[in-house]
Amino acid sequence: MAAVVVAVMEAVVVTMTVVLVAVVVVVGDGGGDADSGGCSGGSGGGGGGVGGGYNGFLVFVLSVIHTTTLFYYSCSQSSLILLPLFILVVSILSKWYFFPSKPLKNLPPSPSKLPIIGNLHQLGSSPHRSLQALAKKHGPLMLLHFGRVPVVVASSADASREIMKTHDLIFANRAKSSVPRILSYNARDIAFADYGQYWRQIKSIAVLQLLSQKRVQSFRRMREEDTDLLVEKIRGISCSSSPVVDMSKLLISLTNGVICRSALGRRHGGEKFKELFAQFVELLGVFSVGDYIPWLSWVDRLNEYAAKAAKIAAEFDEFLESVIEEHVDRKRQTSDVGGDDENKDFVDILLEIQNEKDASFVLDRDTVKALILALVGGNALGSSLR
Repeated sequence: MAAVVVAVMEAVVVTMTVVLVAVVVVVGDGGGDADSGGCSGGSGGGGGGVGGGYNGFLVFVLSVIHTTTLFYYSCSQSSLILLPLFILVVSILSKWYFFPSKPLKNLPPSPSKLPIIGNLHQLGSSPHRSLQALAKKHGPLMLLHFGRVPVVVASSADASREIMKTHDLIFANRAKSSVPRILSYNARDIAFADYGQYWRQIKSIAVLQLLSQKRVQSFRRMREEDTDLLVEKIRGISCSSSPVVDMSKLLISLTNGVICRSALGRRHGGEKFKELFAQFVELLGVFSVGDYIPWLSWVDRLNEYAAKAAKIAAEFDEFLESVIEEHVDRKRQTSDVGGDDENKDFVDILLEIQNEKDASFVLDRDTVKALILALVGGNALGSSLR
């Protein structure tokens, strides 16, 4: 009889433990991530129902159950001692069921979600069409959950204006993503850096020093030269036996040439260079499971996204280091330290800012390379979307 009681109590505890695990997963998935940036911060982690502290308490209780069960089982004690643990589990579940935490108010409407993955299954193969269909059902402003990350989706001009203009500071940061951070020198460029003093400084450098009207006009002769070369290529192809002209390829080549000459001082071509940029753009668009479901981050290790990103980042760092050293050597060899302002490229300007002793903002080497990569890589991304 005692053996039967022991077996029944152990089965009950195991069953309740499994139920508790399910509860932790379900309610834990709904809880917001306080550190999430961008749209995540705006939503504040709604729709969860149970706060992060209470979830932590459930996990703690679950650990106590496992530890105590193993201890008494290993000591061959009577399992009737597990009765208080059973009562404790029932109490926790009763509190969660009968006295749930009040949901956050004023949250946008949200479609029903699944545990763990949230609304990821509703994106489908064409996310823009899926979001349009959801917006028709739930309105122009809705709350989705991509794994643990809450996301606000705006589908109207008025909602977009509220986010991009009225409350722009709240939504200024991007959500944290592991692969882009690796590729952008730990988010040191304009695109992925968090909003703050550092971002304002590098934006000021880009707007006032690199992309000012005077600077853009200084590259006019360069643009005219590359445009003349494009016209000559078209004329040559049209006079050949094959009159078909691939304008997309020629225009992309023109854009790449102008950007490389403006940013790096000369054209950089070759199949290896093109392949490197192609891999860079491809990795920027990968879906990293660990960013949305942290305990499934081992899937990313199987896909080797982080390893591939680190490899591409190392190759780009080697390339940019050689470009910077080329500019440093050229400046060291010239007698005119100031140089002709019209012949300066972006690397020259950034190195001058870096060498300013009275500068209020210290521009280190990695920041210089991150800004160059943002300018050149942004062009590569735009070319791939054409």
